[in-house]
Amino acid sequence: MILCGGLGTRLREETEFRPKPMVEVGGRPILWHVMKIYAHYGLRDFVLCLGYRGNVIKEYFLNYEAMNNDFSICLGEKSRIHYHGRHDEQDFVVTLAETGSETMTGGRVRRASAYLDSDTFLLTYGDGVSDVNIADLLAFHKSHGKLATVTTVPPTSRFGIVELDENLVRRFIEKPKSEGWMSAGFFVLDRKVIDYLDGDDCIFEREPLERLAQDGQLMAYRHHGFFYAMDTFREYQHLNELWSKKAAPWKIWA
Repeated sequence: MILCGGLGTRLREETEFRPKPMVEVGGRPILWHVMKIYAHYGLRDFVLCLGYRGNVIKEYFLNYEAMNNDFSICLGEKSRIHYHGRHDEQDFVVTLAETGSETMTGGRVRRASAYLDSDTFLLTYGDGVSDVNIADLLAFHKSHGKLATVTTVPPTSRFGIVELDENLVRRFIEKPKSEGWMSAGFFVLDRKVIDYLDGDDCIFEREPLERLAQDGQLMAYRHHGFFYAMDTFREYQHLNELWSKKAAPWKIWA
């Protein structure tokens, strides 16, 4: 399940006419990159929680075959299309679930839960990429028996740190690692977590996760590798630079 409904207000240069998951990295929506990460580990059945400009995401998948294949089309009353060749996303199953333009993250998960067909599901955001090993993440979740697992990474400061002696700079550290751990999304959840979600205004990252933690049902999977969320135009540029240099750590697929 991928959350795709936010407004993306801090990336307004790119999100005025499309939802943030459709902002392109290397000519493909970042949502496509997120899905390819999961598909690399054999997870190809997706539920997309739509909200702001969800029609753009619907149109993208409705037109996916034509946009990614050569094809022959017969016009007229007996119109038909024959696609030539295959693409690597041939067996993706994508459920597009309208979850409301004003619905919060927890409400979106609850609304889209009608399309879950197993007791365990994975949840993440449509704007963050990582080289996290999904197979190891799943194995960790199954090993502890709790209801929820969140992938965590060491946070990095957005700003350089300056160590001073009076006015003399003794040391400058560009974007150092901070203490502690932060959520990177890439959750693994038991469907019983749905019972923690109450109403469209439920924010998943607040009361539900706080209650799961209080109940001793939330475990952290520590990921020491790459994670990057695209919240600002600078971050959009950085991801595109990594891709153009063929130095994108999240590209784990062939």
